[in-house]
Amino acid sequence: MHSTEGTGNAVAHEDGRTDERDPYAEGRAARRDEAVRAAVEQGLLDTDNPLVGLLDVTGIRESAAELKAAFEAVAAPGTPVLHAFAVKASPLVPVLRLLREEGIGAEVASPGELALARAAGVEPERTVLDSPAKTPAELREALALGIAVMVDSPQELDRLDALMAGSASRSPVGIRVNPQVGGGSIEALSTATATSKFGVALRDEGAREWVVRAYLDRPWLTRLHAHTGSQGIALSMMARGITETYELAEEINRRAGRRQVDTIDIGGGLPVNFASEESTPTYTRYARLLSEAVPGLFDGRYGLVTEFGRSLLAKHGTVVARVEYAKSAGGRPVAVTHAGVQVATRTVYAPASWPLRIAAYDAKGRPKEGPPVVQDVAGPACFAGDLLAQAQSLPLLEQGDHAAALDTGAYYFAHHYAYNSLPRPGVYGFVPGGESGIAFATVRTPQTVEEIVTESGAAHTDALVTGLTP
Repeated sequence: MHSTEGTGNAVAHEDGRTDERDPYAEGRAARRDEAVRAAVEQGLLDTDNPLVGLLDVTGIRESAAELKAAFEAVAAPGTPVLHAFAVKASPLVPVLRLLREEGIGAEVASPGELALARAAGVEPERTVLDSPAKTPAELREALALGIAVMVDSPQELDRLDALMAGSASRSPVGIRVNPQVGGGSIEALSTATATSKFGVALRDEGAREWVVRAYLDRPWLTRLHAHTGSQGIALSMMARGITETYELAEEINRRAGRRQVDTIDIGGGLPVNFASEESTPTYTRYARLLSEAVPGLFDGRYGLVTEFGRSLLAKHGTVVARVEYAKSAGGRPVAVTHAGVQVATRTVYAPASWPLRIAAYDAKGRPKEGPPVVQDVAGPACFAGDLLAQAQSLPLLEQGDHAAALDTGAYYFAHHYAYNSLPRPGVYGFVPGGESGIAFATVRTPQTVEEIVTESGAAHTDALVTGLTP
């Protein structure tokens, strides 16, 4: 059966099996409805604050627990497993802190992401630095802190040689390889193609032998890393990439005559179903698939590292925007909202790859009822393509109603795109409880107009008029 993982549709597998039904879907939807209503009632969402991001703390905790349980179920007792959240999926310090409390570390790919992880209290031993463009300063900092470093290229390894020669480090170090197993349905996110920019391309002439020799010559290389998965990548392809990485680790250890590679980092990239409330594929299904495809990976001889991001957060975030105006164009209703390209950049510029479900709520934040009407949901930016959804069937959205973009907890409201100098929305975590049934905590305050002006160089207003001397 053909897999539809890349499109966000219900997931089926080559062997005909489907994922278990998501036991959390109903509760997640109910909490979201209550949170939207409470956000309106408590004034987090009103005429002065027409756009918010909401994070379901209960749901995040459930996903973290499911991830840990899924791998514990297939790994030999005592196997060291580090689940490192891909910070790029939600670079918000309170989110990283919550995940740390749930036993999840951090995978970072820049000095900024490392600073966020450290601010959240993530320990160095639960942090992995994995970037294709590390500077000498970044490498020195990681080695000084004892953070795991995944080397991306031969030139980076040369740089690391010099740094390791100068001082001892407790950092685990490994090489990232590209198994070149192919791409998925979203080309821009395919990390294991023949020409991917990431890692050492294993099938290039001489590359595999170079990797093996690099380990044999450097006893301090003890990890091996590959990241094949991402949105649009079939689970079978992810498993092939991990299988090839495991086989390479076995070859290195065989030729070294000892267990030099002691940990394999399998990356993350579990696809997310954006087409329904169901969270598929599940971590349980993926872990079982890997245990069947690569049983030696889980027999206790190797420690494991994962780097999931989108799949941990996506289902637990909602962007909610007030409908400022309702109009019609060409006979089609258009709801003009405050959520567009600034919060949903990928959806606006690549709607076929990143479609979003929209839920309709009335002016009081209650799920809106009524017959489905084909309509567009537009954003506030000044270009025609700024659309959250096109031709989506919903109860008719009217002025003062609310449109909610679902499954937006990762890579959406935490990644602001400042088109038209639109402000970053406030972000609030919620749990059931409190007088109104929902308790909120501020994750990020809404950006003010004054902050926009400051970020745009207000301190240097006259720099180009009087600040230049011929």
